[in-house]
Amino acid sequence: MRFRIRRAGGAPETPQPEEQTPAAPAGYTVEPETVEAPLSDHETALIRASVAVVEPLAADMTVYFYAILFARYPEVRSMFPPGLDAQRDRLLRALLRIVDLVDDPEKLVRFCGHLGRDHRKFGTLPAHFPAVGECLLASLARYAGPAWTQEIAAAWTKAYGAVADVMISAAEEDATVRPALWPATIVHLAHRGPGIAEVTVQPHMPYAYAAGQYASIVTPWHPRQWRYYSPANAPREDGTLTFHVRAVPGGTVSQALVHRAAVGDVVQLGAPMGDMVLDAAVHGDLLCVAGGTGLAPIRALVEEVARRGGRHQVSLFLGARTGAELYGVDDMLRMAQRHHWLTVRAAVSDEYIPGIRGSLPEVLTEYGPWYQHDVFLSGPAAMVTSARETLALGGTSADRIHYDPFDTPVLATP
Repeated sequence: MRFRIRRAGGAPETPQPEEQTPAAPAGYTVEPETVEAPLSDHETALIRASVAVVEPLAADMTVYFYAILFARYPEVRSMFPPGLDAQRDRLLRALLRIVDLVDDPEKLVRFCGHLGRDHRKFGTLPAHFPAVGECLLASLARYAGPAWTQEIAAAWTKAYGAVADVMISAAEEDATVRPALWPATIVHLAHRGPGIAEVTVQPHMPYAYAAGQYASIVTPWHPRQWRYYSPANAPREDGTLTFHVRAVPGGTVSQALVHRAAVGDVVQLGAPMGDMVLDAAVHGDLLCVAGGTGLAPIRALVEEVARRGGRHQVSLFLGARTGAELYGVDDMLRMAQRHHWLTVRAAVSDEYIPGIRGSLPEVLTEYGPWYQHDVFLSGPAAMVTSARETLALGGTSADRIHYDPFDTPVLATP
């Protein structure tokens, strides 16, 4: 399976590096020229049956996988963070996701293409894939026990080969149009309440992204530990990006960015990703819903509407449990004063204060219906899930509700 770069709505072409953007928005997409099911129905059934056998032992299996990988190929150890708990979980979820998609070749190719492009920031090379495949099959064989057969091994070998081909092809195509990493200097820091900081960085090279996308960030204090944040601004002429970071208890990256980082420090950015962009909207009216620092991509989308001349009517709802946690409302109210097409409402769920009271889903029901709007949701997973369900009950079609995946975005597909 090979990939080509295609300009949305046009003929295949090879874009110049400065035109390339990730995953969707500025008009380029990475697609397979042909998508064929990598496995027969029988091979798919064999793989799923073997996963059912090892799944109760999956945690132990991932520990064993990394142990034999580093024992057999010690040169790859430096590519991974010192603590592997999160890494083991990601491996397991990626593996289960691939198995889930193995009979849906288009989604499988899309998912593995994202993985391949994202793995460039780790320094992954084509030569690493055979080592990983060897250790993966050895781990599956050990924990499947007597259920492991030559036929199952052959099916897994074929499946892994197809996945590796897609990831390698996607990474190679990506490498022709953009770097794997962008060094970026912190040029401004502002603390916005307890445990929240606005961190502005200046990439050392042009960083093409679209409002609403997210980026992975690694700090110099915790090498190889990546976390995802959304820029809170539409692209600027000076190229700077501002991230809203909340210090999460036990979060190494967020704690470092909020409490340790200083102007002049250099972080690294991975390629921008995500499809929650303005070009996904088909209606003139937009509903934007943000909880906590989930305001960041929503604010960027509002800026992008302004950049395009205010061609959308935007209803923005901000939510929090208490007034003290209601983040960024003054900034958005000032934007509403400048732009007649923007309406801002703030709601608090657990405190009696002047203004709107209730959870965001409750408030959306009160002010709806919203079935003639494109909807952009961002914030805690529980809030996004509840708001999505509320909007669907109100008649908003699923394809008009846009939000980013939760947790580790590259391990999820719409």
